[in-house]
Amino acid sequence: MVKIALLREEKVPIDRRVAITPAQCAELQNAFHDTLAFIVQPSDIRCFSDDEYREAGIQIQENIQFADILIGVKEVPVSNLLMDKIYLFFSHTTKMQPYNKGLLRKILDERIELIDYEMMTDEEHKRIIAFGRYAGIVGAYNGIWTYGKKFGLFDLKRAYQCHDMAAMWKEFEHVKLDKNCKIVVTGGGRVAQGAMEVLDAMKIRQVGNTDFLDTEFDEPVYTQLDTHAYNKHKEGKEFDVQGFYKNPEDYESNFLKYTKVSDLFIAAAYWDPKAPVLFTKEDMRSPDFKIKVIADITCDIEGSIPSTLRPTTIDEPLYDYDPESESEKPPLSNKKYVTVMAIDNLPCELPRDASTDFGKVMADKVIPAMLNPNSKASFIERATITKEGKLAENYMYLKEWVYKDKA
Repeated sequence: MVKIALLREEKVPIDRRVAITPAQCAELQNAFHDTLAFIVQPSDIRCFSDDEYREAGIQIQENIQFADILIGVKEVPVSNLLMDKIYLFFSHTTKMQPYNKGLLRKILDERIELIDYEMMTDEEHKRIIAFGRYAGIVGAYNGIWTYGKKFGLFDLKRAYQCHDMAAMWKEFEHVKLDKNCKIVVTGGGRVAQGAMEVLDAMKIRQVGNTDFLDTEFDEPVYTQLDTHAYNKHKEGKEFDVQGFYKNPEDYESNFLKYTKVSDLFIAAAYWDPKAPVLFTKEDMRSPDFKIKVIADITCDIEGSIPSTLRPTTIDEPLYDYDPESESEKPPLSNKKYVTVMAIDNLPCELPRDASTDFGKVMADKVIPAMLNPNSKASFIERATITKEGKLAENYMYLKEWVYKDKA
C-alpha cells in the first residue's frame, strides 16, 4: 500500500492552492483501492476545507511520517523535510535561485527524491502540468480591472473576492472600455491563451497585428503577438524561431511600434535574459509611448519591461511608474503615470479552479505513473532533480552552485 500525503502549505505569503482536490483523491483511491491511500494534513487556509476531504472519504492526519510520497504546491520549509521520502512540489532551484540553495542542500543531505512539477515535460519539452492558464486568466482580468479603475470607467470585484471562475465571469458584463481602446498581448503559450480566453469572453474583438497598427476602430480590440512579431534580426535576416531561441542575442526588439498605438499591455510571454528587452526607460519617456497600464504576468524584475521594479501582491496589486523620474509612485495617483500590475502568484486568486485543473493532470497522469512499480514515465524521470543524496544526471550542473559556499 502506497501512502500519499497532501502537505499543508506553509510558505509565506500563504498559498491556498492544492495539488489535488478531494474529489480527485477519492477517484484515485477508489481506482487503486488495493494499493493507494491518501492522508491530508489539516489546514485552515486551504481552498478546499478539511471537511471537504473528510466527506470525500480521505483521512485528515497531522502525522505524515509514514507516508511514502508527499505532495504540495510551493517549497516545503527546510525544517519540515523528512528523510528518505519522495517529494513533489515547485522547488524553484533549477535556475540556481539563491533563496532556495539551502533547501536543495537539505534535500540532498536528507536523501530525498525531489520531483519538480516545473520540469515535467513531454518528448517535445513542453510542460505537461502547470498553473499558467490561470496566471493568464487572472492577469488579464486584473489588467482590465486596473484600466477601469485608472480611468474611472467601471468597477469590478477582485478575482479573489469571487468564489470561483464562474462568479468572476459574471463580472465581465460590467466592463465598459473606451471605444478606441487597444490592448496588446504578448506570448503564445498557456499564459497568453488564458489571457485571451478572458478578453474573448469580455467580447473584446481580436484583430490582426497589421490592422491593430494601422486601423482606427470604433470598439475595443486586442491583438496577440508571437515572438516574431516583436523581435527582428539585427542584420535584417529573416526571423527564424529556432535561431531566436538558440541565439536570442542576435535579435533586437521591434515592439516600439505597438507602444505608439496601445493603451493596455498584457505581458504573457516567457522572456530569456539573453533576449532583447521590449523597450527601455528612455523609450517610456517618449511622447509617442501611449501605454498607460501594464499587466505584467511574467513579472521579470529588471527584465524585459523596465517599469516592473518589483512584484506586487494580491492585497496591494498596483503601483504607478513615473517615466520622468524612473521611480515608483502611489497607485492610481496620476493619469500620466504608467500603472503596473505585477502580482507574482496570480493563480492564487482563483485557487479552487486552478487547483482543479492542476489536480486533473495529477490524477490522470502523474500519480498513476508514480504508482507503477516497474517503470516510471519518462516525464517523471526528467523531473527528478535528486535521488539517494545525489543530483540526477540532468541536474549535475547545480552541484558546484549548491555546495560552493558551504562551510
